[in-house]
Amino acid sequence: MSITKKSKIYSTCLFIFFVIVAIITLLPLALLAVSSLRPGSDLMRYGLNFSIDWANANLNEYKMLFSGANSYFVWYKNSLIITVVRVALALFLSACVGYGFAMYNFKGKNILFLCVLLVMMIPTEVILLPLYRLIVKMGLINNMWGIILPYLVVPMLVFFFRQYLMGIPKDFLDAARVDGCTEYGIFFKIMIPLMKPSFAAMGIYQGMQSWNNFLWPMIVTNSIDKITLPVGLQSLLSPYGNNYDILIAGSCFAIIPILALFVCFQRYFIEGMTAGGVKG
Repeated sequence: MSITKKSKIYSTCLFIFFVIVAIITLLPLALLAVSSLRPGSDLMRYGLNFSIDWANANLNEYKMLFSGANSYFVWYKNSLIITVVRVALALFLSACVGYGFAMYNFKGKNILFLCVLLVMMIPTEVILLPLYRLIVKMGLINNMWGIILPYLVVPMLVFFFRQYLMGIPKDFLDAARVDGCTEYGIFFKIMIPLMKPSFAAMGIYQGMQSWNNFLWPMIVTNSIDKITLPVGLQSLLSPYGNNYDILIAGSCFAIIPILALFVCFQRYFIEGMTAGGVKG
């Protein structure tokens, strides 16, 4: 068998494999979309399945979401604001720290970076109580900044940006300094444009983390107009009634921001993730 024929068979098998993986991945989303068209009584009686009576299919749950009869879009707005602010600040501040580790030599650099790696290994659940006590002392309970503050500098992002920047030659810095560029100018005018793929990759990752974050916002917020979307959707399930129809419709609509984020930055995603693993 020729090498060309082997290559074609390999490519075909690989294509079929990824098609199967894509179908398996999309099945839960398709199930969610189909179930959102079914009446709540059918959901309670038969559960989630692809069996649907199209004669009874309707958009009543979506109409209820847009009618303002509940706080869904208040939760949605809270999640959007928190996600945008958190992602923007986390990317910028973590990039600054990663840039310092990658491009400068200073006393205690390796020890500090080791501390960053150690913090990465600590599960968030372990430090929830100290974090909560800190937020209480700062008076940020039931406040947007109480949710954002613990995630302003993310160890995983610091590590990623450091690895990414170590793959960039330091000749850029030396040439800029010779031309009279300041250290801040080097970072903002030279390094940030070179870091676009890494910003895109980590923006998608951090955006998903923030949008889907449930435990910490649930602990920090205690009023219905301050909670985020995941906490709000969970509140629809209670001992006094389960609004599965609204929950499923709301979950479908909640996918849109993350899907839009990935579509906008997908061309940078693979490049950024691959480059981030290169060590200079």
